[in-house]
Amino acid sequence: MAVEYIDGALFADMVRSGAVNLRNNAQTVNELNVFPIPDGDTGENMSRTIEGGVAVLSSVQSKDISAVAEALAGGMLLSARGNSGVILSQFFEGVRIGLKGVARAGIKEIKAAFGSGVKQAYSAVVQPTEGTILTVMREATECAEKVDNDKSLGAYFSVFIDELYASLDRTPELLAVLKEAGVIDSGGAGFVYIVEGMNRALMGEADTAQAHEISETVAADDGKFNENSEMKFGYCTEVIVQLLNSKTDAEKYDVKTLIDYLEKMGGDSIVAFKTGTRIKVHVHTFEPDKVLAYCLTIGEFVAVKVENMSIQHTEAVVRNRFVRQTPKKAERKKYACVAVADGDGIIEQFKSMGADYVVDGKQTMNPSAQDFISAFDEVNAQVIFVLPNNANIILTAKQAAELYKKSQIIVVGSKTLAEGFSAMSMLDYSSDNVEKIAAAFEQAVQSVETGLITYAVRDSHVGGMNIKKGDFLGFADKTLLSCNKDIVKASCELLDNIDKTDKSIIIAMRGKSVDEKITATIAEHISKTTDLEFYDFYGGQDVYSFIFVVE
Repeated sequence: MAVEYIDGALFADMVRSGAVNLRNNAQTVNELNVFPIPDGDTGENMSRTIEGGVAVLSSVQSKDISAVAEALAGGMLLSARGNSGVILSQFFEGVRIGLKGVARAGIKEIKAAFGSGVKQAYSAVVQPTEGTILTVMREATECAEKVDNDKSLGAYFSVFIDELYASLDRTPELLAVLKEAGVIDSGGAGFVYIVEGMNRALMGEADTAQAHEISETVAADDGKFNENSEMKFGYCTEVIVQLLNSKTDAEKYDVKTLIDYLEKMGGDSIVAFKTGTRIKVHVHTFEPDKVLAYCLTIGEFVAVKVENMSIQHTEAVVRNRFVRQTPKKAERKKYACVAVADGDGIIEQFKSMGADYVVDGKQTMNPSAQDFISAFDEVNAQVIFVLPNNANIILTAKQAAELYKKSQIIVVGSKTLAEGFSAMSMLDYSSDNVEKIAAAFEQAVQSVETGLITYAVRDSHVGGMNIKKGDFLGFADKTLLSCNKDIVKASCELLDNIDKTDKSIIIAMRGKSVDEKITATIAEHISKTTDLEFYDFYGGQDVYSFIFVVE
């Protein structure tokens, strides 16, 4: 089923799946590592970095994606190892910033979060080098930014991953050392494995339980670095420093002061950034003692790691075993339903009722035939029922049905979201009879009355009513039945005038601007004037303050 939104639970599963996929391919990433010299094991370092973030996710109580992103970023900060690991942690720190205050993220929010991630990753590197993980992150994010916001997240990640591979293939053209070794960038490859794993979870294909079974491995010194060895590459030095007010002004301390010191002492591959009152530092140096001593003048250590890169260089094996991962093809179903809807709440409601794919059908951007064809491809079913839910969309849906040859497409004649809602309530494939299923849909469509409340954008005179700009208007089947400056009065008058013969329920879909108190007042009116049951839910639609389903 197409996924339109990612909540905290799904995001956690996606990150776990990404960590598993990277761990399973960490050695392949290790063997790609040639730039600038083998800085530990890139695959191992990136694995430990993201696994440190995964380890804290089980303690998150909130269902909001922002809370999960915050916990993940915090865990990755403390566990970040190696140049690419630190950059990876900063990408997810940027994602945290981009998702701040977000309960669940659609394609628009994910675009913003990934863009923030790229910006944060670049800002953490003193001298960003193109042809590395930074380039791969940036180019994929920029390419996927072009995906329409009405597409599914699956469509977004498909474009994102395609560009990840394309960008990764281009890295040897940007860095001579990669081209000479005949490999692509190791950090970029690690990032691809993570995103591939995340996408698998999004598609419902990943075994996220594996993330808890990952064990740490420690690189062994086989004795090749001995009393006769020459120190050629220095030390990979990483520290997390807690700034202390007793030594400096923790809040106002500028990390550039530390960066300037590291550059003057000849440090290389410097990555340094400040989060709150903590500083994370990664540097290659022959004098790690001076780095540690300087850091002690501004605070105390939270974590310290110093590794001999000459040992890492001696043990390194460079070869390219990286190949594109082919996702599993979703099993073809017998039946599927594609519906058109507008509004977060209505889309979610349709999905909960069994819609396999919901096409965004906002009034200002009606879906194209290609949008339907893409939906048909994604649901992958023998028989696909389509609920256009808008009179202006029915012909487009039928055109797409004629063009599509892979499945039997049946377009139901639903002209409003209310009719579509009623049809969804009758979704039942148990008869295994196409004609009966289609007939049940059509019967549901015919049995419902639709009421719409919107507002006037100009003064006019319609149906004997003098309308002023800003008045609330009530329509049923394009007939104006009410007009009032008060939304409650306009709604009640509309419902009073709608034909309720043989009807038993009124369901109100609240638009973005409607307060629940307004709905409660309308419900009280219905209770006093009719025997009908009244229900409501948040629809989140833009154009209509209310969509009433009378059935």
